[in-house]
Amino acid sequence: MRLFAAVLPPPGAVAELGREVRALRRLAGADALRWTQPDGWHFTLAFYGEVPEDTVPELERRLERAATRSAPFPLALAGGGSFGRGKALWTGASGDLTALGRLAGRAQAAGRRAGVGGEEHRPYRAHLTLARGKGDTDLRPYVDALAEFAGTAWTVGELVLVRSHLPTSDVPGEQPRYDPVGRWALGAAR
Repeated sequence: MRLFAAVLPPPGAVAELGREVRALRRLAGADALRWTQPDGWHFTLAFYGEVPEDTVPELERRLERAATRSAPFPLALAGGGSFGRGKALWTGASGDLTALGRLAGRAQAAGRRAGVGGEEHRPYRAHLTLARGKGDTDLRPYVDALAEFAGTAWTVGELVLVRSHLPTSDVPGEQPRYDPVGRWALGAAR
């Protein structure tokens, strides 16, 4: 199974961001971007890649421990940016980014201890991907439009293990599908 750990924004935050994205999609050149769908919006904490099914229970046990050691914290969708030379447009976060980074570190450690997700260690950068472009796409107008975006804060109360189903057809614009396979309340052992 292709898995990752994530924080999922609540429906109200998704609706707010959806209104912002609809405005972005009216900008010149927006049709050239591949926009992500609201039902797939998430903050990836740790990417594990393909995980053997017999390893999943150990990963889940370690993620549960990571969740119980993390207290709930406030977060909001905010601002925007891009990665690469026009490859990805994203919105970021405001709130307790230290707690979010700590949760990401615990989710990454859970994967390492379970024997999965050997990604290189780099500082965590909270981002929720909105669109992808070709390497020559100028995303500055979109980043500028997102500069003042500030969503309503919510309390992050759970860590979610998500299964990613990559597109299997050659249909242009087909999106990955994401299914939660495990959820753990933050601070549940406190």
